[in-house]
Amino acid sequence: MGTESNGSLNRLSVFLTGIPGLEAQHGWFSIPFFTMYMVAIVGNSLIMAAVQADSALHEPMYLFLSMLAISEVGVSVSTLPTVMGILWFDAHRVDFDGCLAQMFFIHTFSCMESGVLLAMSFDRFVAIYNPLRYTAILTLPRIISMGLGVTLKSVALMAPLPVLLRQLPYCHINILSHSYCLHSDLIQLPCADTKLNSILGLAIVLATFGLDSLLIVVSYGLILYTVLGIASGEGRWKALNTCVSHICAVLVYYVPMIGVSVMHRVAKHASPVVHTLMSSIYLFVPPVLNPIIYSIKTQPIQQGIATLFSCKRKSI
Repeated sequence: MGTESNGSLNRLSVFLTGIPGLEAQHGWFSIPFFTMYMVAIVGNSLIMAAVQADSALHEPMYLFLSMLAISEVGVSVSTLPTVMGILWFDAHRVDFDGCLAQMFFIHTFSCMESGVLLAMSFDRFVAIYNPLRYTAILTLPRIISMGLGVTLKSVALMAPLPVLLRQLPYCHINILSHSYCLHSDLIQLPCADTKLNSILGLAIVLATFGLDSLLIVVSYGLILYTVLGIASGEGRWKALNTCVSHICAVLVYYVPMIGVSVMHRVAKHASPVVHTLMSSIYLFVPPVLNPIIYSIKTQPIQQGIATLFSCKRKSI
């Protein structure tokens, strides 16, 4: 089997798989996928616009929520070109460098999403543990620093992945198992040892998603301990009620991720369609559901979006 040298990588392309066995129905599948993209992008954009426009929403909780919206729009926009290209135009081939770029942005924004969810759990802990000093502790400079820290960490951890992949020789058969480029797929392609890439990928997963999820659990352990110390039942309920939206966002993000991991290990011989749909749920569902969850459960966000539309109508 022949290989592609580093000098010819600019001519190398990869073949992205759509929905295996259901290629004839791609046109029908494009409808729900495009709907999900529109809901995710428009919904999260509305949250960002509402937080930016309404001074009443310039509080730590809503500033972190706008960061979550940015990362979710980033994930959606990163996968949209290839997914809709396959479903609408049967465009399965993508340039290798373009594939590496997509992989970098998908993983970077996913890592940012996990980091923001951790920051939001810290926000909920501070709000419940020390409500009188909440805004004094989480000042705007600190929130910006936390956001920049999450962004820089995500970029720094993901940047080596495409660089290392580009150094390897590749076989002529370059077929990926998804409609987008992921590191776990790409490390199967080189005609060389990818042990370093695999170890680095595992280390990044543990340092980001693993550590973030552990710290989120610790944060909620501290929140529960604090809530149980509140004398009145009504006070305990009100404190926990402020965490419901964030708990839903954490579950929506981590449960599909765990499901995909379990499927790859327990159900290796399941239909490729099942694996494709599970991976799609992991990437597409959180950006769709989170703006809906926060819009339904958080009245200030509802009011901010309503104010946004009323201002638009007045300006017309």
